[in-house]
Amino acid sequence: MPARTNMFLVLLAGVVLVLLGLAGVREQLFSPEVDEPAVVTGLFPAEQAVPEPVAAPEAEEPSVATGLAPTAPGPVPAPGAEEPGTARPAIPTRTVVLTAGRGDTLSGVLHRAGLDRGESQAVILAVGPVYDLQRMKIGQNFTIEMLDESRVGQGAHDDGGAARVPGLVSMSFRPTVEQEIMVLRTGDGGYSTEVIDLHLEVRDAFVESEITTSLYLAAKAKGVPMNVLAQVIRMFSYAVDFQRGIHPGDSFSVLFETHHDGSGAMVRGGAVNWAALTLSGTTLEFVRHVPADGRADYFDRAGRSNRTALMRTPIDGARLSSSYGKRKHPILGYTRMHRGLDFAAPKGVPIMAAGDGTIESIGRNGDYGKYIRIRHDSEYKTAYAHMSRYAKGLNRNSRVRQGQVIGYVGSTGLSTGPHLHYEVIRNGRQINPRTMKLPGKKLKGADLKTLARQWELNDERVAAVRADRTYVKGPARHG
Repeated sequence: MPARTNMFLVLLAGVVLVLLGLAGVREQLFSPEVDEPAVVTGLFPAEQAVPEPVAAPEAEEPSVATGLAPTAPGPVPAPGAEEPGTARPAIPTRTVVLTAGRGDTLSGVLHRAGLDRGESQAVILAVGPVYDLQRMKIGQNFTIEMLDESRVGQGAHDDGGAARVPGLVSMSFRPTVEQEIMVLRTGDGGYSTEVIDLHLEVRDAFVESEITTSLYLAAKAKGVPMNVLAQVIRMFSYAVDFQRGIHPGDSFSVLFETHHDGSGAMVRGGAVNWAALTLSGTTLEFVRHVPADGRADYFDRAGRSNRTALMRTPIDGARLSSSYGKRKHPILGYTRMHRGLDFAAPKGVPIMAAGDGTIESIGRNGDYGKYIRIRHDSEYKTAYAHMSRYAKGLNRNSRVRQGQVIGYVGSTGLSTGPHLHYEVIRNGRQINPRTMKLPGKKLKGADLKTLARQWELNDERVAAVRADRTYVKGPARHG
């Protein structure tokens, strides 16, 4: 018995040890303290592990493979829509500058640029409300930006064809030196128009020169703008006979304004502030001044206006071809009284009203051809004959101002060539315009004192530019 008892105790002790060993293995397998669980198979049925909560990861660098950072799911953009911040691909364009020719229209210009009829019509409708296209002049430049090649849009026509993107991107032109009109394509395929006011810089310019042949050629050689020269001629036309009163060795001086664009280029001449003519040693000079009545005019140092009641020469740059008095008529062939002055000039040269007044007669008048007669007051009238046409808007009883264009040189009626026949009528009888004595305006009182100050300022300015010997100088300002 003792032997069997001992064997039983040994077996029991072995079983206990095995059970204790298995319990230790189980504790190691499922203990949360263990970092890396032991791999044990074939002992217990597999248990599903419950994952620990995972913290949100830090922002990651973009993937090398895709170049995109992980993003949260979001709405899918519609086809063709751009992601915010995505750069729009550059569309190649080309720019052309086209010039309107004789008889041209904006439609014709756009057609030459390559636009179809529908696109051209859309551009014309956009421009129409801000600019009268009938006023488009020969030589008008249009800067047009176009798509470099034909493009097809994302949308589709009702018939299933692809929608064509308009070819014009933008167009700009300057109807005047002070205004630019810009046409831009909008997102819906239409066009919008913007009128841009251009600010011009105003500067003073000074020119003086000896006259060798004529005032016109001397001024042109010095670069005086034609509109400035016209003002100078008109300023002195009341007192100077430009056909016979100017001789070699005479001289002129002029201080005037010039207008410059953003690039500094001169785009036009402005007002004449002062001018002087020295003829056979005698100097005539006038300064621009605005008296109390608000009407700018030119006055000498004594306050006398350059204007007389009537102009002796109501046309710029013409040649006196026939004087007042008896002459052999070039067509009729016999001698008779010529009761006016003839000024030869090319057809279409403007004719000005010799003074303020009312049109008494306008229309054809026998040998005079196209004719206008102006009543200036109860004593004086002037007449203008052989015109090619009248200025627009004039009728009988129309009021006109001195220097206003009333018609254009022609050769209507009994005439051998284009010229103006000009008459001055006093109390119903024609008189010689070259010898008539007419009073002019003269300033008094406070107006005369302010004029004296204007002359002081002008003398300082002229002395400064003469000493500097430059063409364009002076404080810049905007106008």
